[in-house]
Amino acid sequence: MIKAPSQSPQPQGSQITPFLQFIILIALTVGLLIVCSLIAAGIIGLIFGSQTLTDTFTFNVQNPHVGAALWTLQIISTTLPLYLVPVIFARFIVKEPVDYLKVTPKFPPVLLLLILSIMICSSPVMEVLVNVNQKLALPAPLKSLEDALRAMEAQAQKATEAMLQMKTVSDMLFAVLVVGLLTAVAEEFLFRGCLQTIMIRWTGNPHAAIWITAILFSAFHMEFFTFLPRVALGVFFGYFVMWSGSIWTSVWAHFLNNATQVVILYLYSQKRITLDPNDQHVFNYQSYALSVIIILILLFMYRNTAKGKSPLLS
Repeated sequence: MIKAPSQSPQPQGSQITPFLQFIILIALTVGLLIVCSLIAAGIIGLIFGSQTLTDTFTFNVQNPHVGAALWTLQIISTTLPLYLVPVIFARFIVKEPVDYLKVTPKFPPVLLLLILSIMICSSPVMEVLVNVNQKLALPAPLKSLEDALRAMEAQAQKATEAMLQMKTVSDMLFAVLVVGLLTAVAEEFLFRGCLQTIMIRWTGNPHAAIWITAILFSAFHMEFFTFLPRVALGVFFGYFVMWSGSIWTSVWAHFLNNATQVVILYLYSQKRITLDPNDQHVFNYQSYALSVIIILILLFMYRNTAKGKSPLLS
């Protein structure tokens, strides 16, 4: 009896089209965010009482329990579901955790140093993007929408300030752990892991996928007036992963960005430094131009190093 030639098994995720994968990922994200928000509200109400629950959602920092309640809300309603969604999606829906989570640690360690250099040298570019973004205004017929966006951003800023009232080094380290590390892992698994992989398979163009993912990443944060710098960060993170093949490169970059902001805010609040973290007029035009040149050189070196070439060769 002649046996039919054996065929290599196809990835389970290939049975689901990229478009349907995208819809499932969005639905799963929204669903878990809602469920975990309800759970977080219930826990806050049980531990701190109904008044603190109300004060938490109105950012009444006069209530001494609001800070702890906000951290509870952040971890349970946001960080936890953003971590669970990509893990569930990659392992149980598309069943391709290696391709969709990219947790391989196999990449040249020097890439971490290059990422650190890129993040430091990108500060002037980010300042330009922040200033440009702040000057953007919606057309007159959408003035009410712009006012609503500004109000939402002001509320988000109040929540951040309430959470980041760091009085001790322990407070700072806790914020670095949650805002820096845990948030970086959760968001990178979701965006540069699952979503970017879906977009690459959907568009067939890795560069388009990186930019689309970066735009969706920025839109997810619902902060219109910091939209452009967050898109730029998303693009950096996307190329770090695409060239290295590992999610840990973008996690490292994301951690550096978030943790640095926390540490600078702490040092400023403790009067250890005079640089105001909200000051967006630190650099000059020469710094902006030099920043762009250095970033391009470092990205060129990163790509070649990740591909196993000499850093200075094409």
